Parts: sequence; C-alpha cells; structure tokens
Amino acid sequence: QVQLIESGGGLVQAGGSLRLSCAASARTFNIFHMGWFRQAPGKEREFVAAISRAGGTYYADSVKGRFTISRDNAKNTVYLLMNSLKPEDTAVYYCALANVGSLLYTGTYDYWGQGTQVTVSS
Repeated sequence: QVQLIESGGGLVQAGGSLRLSCAASARTFNIFHMGWFRQAPGKEREFVAAISRAGGTYYADSVKGRFTISRDNAKNTVYLLMNSLKPEDTAVYYCALANVGSLLYTGTYDYWGQGTQVTVSS
C-alpha cells in the first residue's frame, strides 16, 4: 500500500504563486509515474500535470507556461510550482501515482492523496 500526502495549498491572490508537494511512501518511488489533478466544486476531476519515471513532463493546456511539475526521487517527492495563479485555478489538488498507462487519465493512477485546497482570490 502506497500513501501520498500533499501539502502546500492555501489562499493566494491572483497573480501569486504556490508550490505543492506530495510525499510518497513507496520505497521504489523512482519507478513510478506521478501526476497532479484538480477538482473544483461541481466539476469533474481534471488532469493538471504529470511527470514520467524518466522525467518527461506533460501539462494541461490551461496551465502550460504557468505550472511546473518536478520530482526529487531521493526524497520520494513530487512538486507542482504554480505561478501566475488565476481564480479559475481554485480547486482541491490531488497527487497520484501510476505504474503504467496514459498519464492524462484518472483511471491510469493506482494511488491518490487526500488532496490540498488551493484558493485564488481575485
């Protein structure tokens, strides 16, 4: 069983920045793909960003150029740096871990964190 614990969410003004962290309990963290998703009230969970075991990165069009995903395998941690935040970025952000499959889809991921709230005020 793998546990994922997110941190770093909070309230920020539009144009501001936050860095989310997700610590994984997996002993072989480096072999897994990692993703970030978000869910706003009344909406479905959507893909935000992913990073493969090889370090390849993928972004939703809505965050491309503003968000950066990275990983530190020595710390079993994946990060999401969010710049130029907009009110529409307000959501609960979840990190997730996958072994195989397309990294853009929620069904690919085997384990999920509890989520961290990000609120962007206008």
